[in-house]
Amino acid sequence: MATFRYTAKSRDGARQEGTLDAADKRAAMALLTRRGLVPITIRDDAGGGGGGSAAPAPSSSSPSAPAAKAPSKSPAKAPSKPLPASLRGRRPGAAKAKPASPASSSPASSLFTFGSAPRRPKMKLKELQLFTRELTDLLTSGMTLGNALHSLSTRKTGKAQDAIVTALRDDIVAGASLSSALAKYPESFPTLYVSMVRAGEASGQLPSVLERLVGHYDRVLAAREKVGMALVYPCIVAVIGFGAMIFMMVFVIPTFSQMFEDLGGQLPLPTRVLIGISAAFVKYGWAIAGGIALLVWLIRRALRTPAGIDWKDRVALRLPAIGNIVKANAFANFAHTLGTLLANGVQVLQALSIVEDTVGNVHIAHAIRDARDKVTDGSSISRPLAQNGVFPRLLTDMLAIGEESGDITGALDHIGLRYDAELDRAVKVFTTILEPVMMLFIAAGVGFVAISMLMAVFELTSGLQA
Repeated sequence: MATFRYTAKSRDGARQEGTLDAADKRAAMALLTRRGLVPITIRDDAGGGGGGSAAPAPSSSSPSAPAAKAPSKSPAKAPSKPLPASLRGRRPGAAKAKPASPASSSPASSLFTFGSAPRRPKMKLKELQLFTRELTDLLTSGMTLGNALHSLSTRKTGKAQDAIVTALRDDIVAGASLSSALAKYPESFPTLYVSMVRAGEASGQLPSVLERLVGHYDRVLAAREKVGMALVYPCIVAVIGFGAMIFMMVFVIPTFSQMFEDLGGQLPLPTRVLIGISAAFVKYGWAIAGGIALLVWLIRRALRTPAGIDWKDRVALRLPAIGNIVKANAFANFAHTLGTLLANGVQVLQALSIVEDTVGNVHIAHAIRDARDKVTDGSSISRPLAQNGVFPRLLTDMLAIGEESGDITGALDHIGLRYDAELDRAVKVFTTILEPVMMLFIAAGVGFVAISMLMAVFELTSGLQA
C-alpha cells in the first residue's frame, strides 16, 4: 500500500485535501469516488510528513488559513505531466484574489480580437464533441481532471479550443469546479452540457457522464451529416444548372439575337421574351445580382425575428417531405436528450427546460413548455404531451408505458432509436423526390431556351425560302 495526497471537490463544491492509502493511483481515484468526491490532483506522498490518515484540510472555507498550508505545499502539481512554471506554485487563495474574465485569460484575449473589440472564443459542435471524447478517454485511463486539461491544453490546434481549454485548466487549478468553469463559455458549452457535468460532479461519476455526452453529440452530428450528405448531389445539380442558364443568357443568346436581327423578320413570342431576358441580364446584371443579394439578406434577417422564426418553424412542420425530417429529428433529439439528463440525475423540470431549449423548433418547444407547466401540477410527462397534439401518439404511448413500469429512461432510449430510423427513412424519401424535381426544373429552363431558338430559326428559314 502507498500513501497518496489528494485535492478533491465534495458534492456541495467544497475543496478538500488530505491523504489516503491505496495500492495505486487508480485505486485512490476509485476510493475518492466512492466517498462522493471529485478528484482534482492525486500524488504519491512517499517520504512526506503528515501520515497516512491525515484528515482533509478545511480549505473550502479558508483557502489561505494555516491549517490548509500544512498538508500540501503545492496542491496544484500534476503527478505525471508537470504544469507550467507559472502555475506550479499557485495556491487557490492567490488565484481567487485575482479574478479574470474567460475572454481575457491567457491566449484568449490576444488570439480572438479584431481591432479594439475582443471576440470571445467559441467551439464548433465537432470541436466540442472531440474535446469531450478526449477528456473522457484521459479521465477513464486514471488521469486527474487538472492533469487531463493540462494535457489537452498543450495540443495546439490553432482553433478556439486552445484558448478555452487553457482557461478551463487555469480555473480548475485555482480550485473551481468543472461545471462552473464551463458555465463561463455558454457559446461553446450549452446548458445541457453544464447541467450534466454538474450532475456528474455531484454523483462522483464524471467520466461516465462525459461518455454519455459523447454519445449524445455523436447522434447530433450523425443526424446533421445525414441531411447534409443527402443535399450534396441536389445542390451540385442546382449550381451547375443555374450556372449554365446564366452563361447562355450572357454569352450565347446575345450572339443569336444579333444574328436574328441581321436576318430581319418577325420572331416568335418565346424568342422575343428570351432575348429580352438576356438583354436585361447583360445590361442590368449588376443591379439584378445586387437586388437578389439584398432580398436574400432581408429574408434572412426577417427569419431571425421571433415572428419569422415562428413562421419558418410552422411552415417547416407542414411541408410534405421536409416536415417529416424536421419532426423525426426533433422527436429523436427530445428522447435522447431527456433520457440522458434523467439518467444522470437531473430533475425532471430542469431536464424539460433544457430539452425545450435544444429541440430546435419553437412549436415543439412550446408543447414541451406546456407539458412542463402541467408536470409542475403533478401530472405525468406523457399525458400533457399527448394533449397538445404536437407529439405523435406512438411516442406518448411508449413514454406512458415507461412511466408505468418505472423505466422512463429505457422507454426514451427506445423512442430515440425509433425516430432515428424514421429520420433515415425521411431523408431517403426526401432525396428520392428532390432529385427528379430539380432535374425537371433544370430541363424546363434549358428546354425553353432550346425551343425558343429553334422556333426562331425555323421561322426565319421558312421566310427566306418563300
